Amino acid sequence: MQKHIRTGIGNVRRIAPDRKLYTEALNPYFGYFYTIKETLVRQKTKYQQIELIDTDEFGKVLLLDEITQVAERKDYDYHETMVHPAVCSHPKPKSVLVIGGGDGGIVREVLKHSSVKRVEIAELDDGVIEFSKKYLKSVHDGCFDDPRVNVNVVDGRQYVASCRGQFDIVIMDMTDPFGPSRMLYTKEFFKIVKRSFRDGNGIFVMHSESPISRPQAFSCIQKTLNSVFANVNPMYLYIHMYAVLWSITLSSENINASLIKPAVIDRRLAKNKLTGLRVYNGVTHLSMQAEFPYISQILKGRSHIITDAKPDFPDDFIS
Repeated sequence: MQKHIRTGIGNVRRIAPDRKLYTEALNPYFGYFYTIKETLVRQKTKYQQIELIDTDEFGKVLLLDEITQVAERKDYDYHETMVHPAVCSHPKPKSVLVIGGGDGGIVREVLKHSSVKRVEIAELDDGVIEFSKKYLKSVHDGCFDDPRVNVNVVDGRQYVASCRGQFDIVIMDMTDPFGPSRMLYTKEFFKIVKRSFRDGNGIFVMHSESPISRPQAFSCIQKTLNSVFANVNPMYLYIHMYAVLWSITLSSENINASLIKPAVIDRRLAKNKLTGLRVYNGVTHLSMQAEFPYISQILKGRSHIITDAKPDFPDDFIS
């Protein structure tokens, strides 16, 4: 799972007898902080260190290898936007694949749609799922026990390659393109995802970096997606628990999410009796696609298609 392995490592120092200060780099030049009241649980899985902390701003926060993954109090910014724009853009999504997503937040939102009959999770680190089941019920809300859900403890790329013609929506809830996860950001992998769709209406969803903190990675991802899919629709929003303007991109061969009117989105939400969402409705479906002029300039700048042979991003750095 490891949702946002940022290129800088989180750092903790004590600032008072009952408080620590956690700081995290978003790029070599700036980052953010929040305060920790206490560490609740710390242990190791087969692949990484996993930690649950109690914070003033976000409540419980899950850290993987000292990097912020999900916060129970503000997770809706990310999870709602990763799910509902795609599900509401598809005419009738029945089968959904979530790559990563071990905290359960993505699956929780997917299951709110009654048309969805099957959800497959491809998660390499089952330790994250077991940890989340035990300590993050406010995030997963019991989704792992839903009979529509099947957990596959497997490498995500290998799993997608084995599922030709099966899914209406594929959601990639993985690390930033750093280390081994780079191979999930290449043109070749996006072609594998495309082959896993049941038909041309299939939609691929991924977080696509921040145009603020990693503009070159953002631009490369957009260029790579555009080399595979006919319709690529980035959405922009501020995600509180990641402290920066972020992007989430929907890609499809047939469906152009930007052409779907707000009234249609609201009707589809109502049909599923989806009330109480915090960031998504028909209006925000449209507004999140508005592109600041400086983002347009970033996309016009120099970037390249990411491939298996050359998977590194130009603004990677080692702290």
